[in-house]
Amino acid sequence: MAARDGPCDSARAGIHEIGVHSRQMGRCTMSEEEYLMHMAIADRLREARAAAAGRAALGSRAALAGDLSSATGKDTSMNATRGLVVPAGGGKYLDMTTPGRFAALKLLGHETNESIMLFEETVPAGTKSLFHLHRDSDEVAWVLAGEITFQIGDEVTVGGPGTCAFFPRNVRHAWKNTGSETGRVLFLYTPAAAGGYVEELLNCPGPINDDERNKLRERYRWEVVGPNPL
Repeated sequence: MAARDGPCDSARAGIHEIGVHSRQMGRCTMSEEEYLMHMAIADRLREARAAAAGRAALGSRAALAGDLSSATGKDTSMNATRGLVVPAGGGKYLDMTTPGRFAALKLLGHETNESIMLFEETVPAGTKSLFHLHRDSDEVAWVLAGEITFQIGDEVTVGGPGTCAFFPRNVRHAWKNTGSETGRVLFLYTPAAAGGYVEELLNCPGPINDDERNKLRERYRWEVVGPNPL
């Protein structure tokens, strides 16, 4: 029966890395010079594997960015790699049709490689959302001014400036300005998918009817579950 290759034989073949104990195995002996040479080979093999893995990961990220650019028709590489700053008062203005209600879209999906979409909404007293959920995005609401009441599932919470609410995807939620003054709320979607609905409203040439609005909600996987319960 042929003897199995020992650790020293494997090292000479450049296949397995060598531990210090391999110098003392009974099958073969190695001089200090041979041992150091094989350790250097093993180190180079590890470095080569790590470099190859890094190149593969970088290639995957580049391919993803290319796919997003192709899908949106917009160059995502600049903002995604260098970032951007939206100054105070900046963003794209969206009239929400209700008097006094409007939004400033601060970060659009294509600007963040579809990582997040963020906008600030000004909501007069009594303004309320639908009772709804998002299939593809989590949502965060941060109260900047006013009193906002949130319902997440069956739990109701009232919060003033500094209050932060998290709406997980697939969980029904609603909000309402229950204060006596105009409020301001910062909304964020992650990933940015659900924010596409708000961005589409920005691109509409004028008011849209309920059927058109419902089609947009379906496209961006918003699901209305009923009237606002607040």
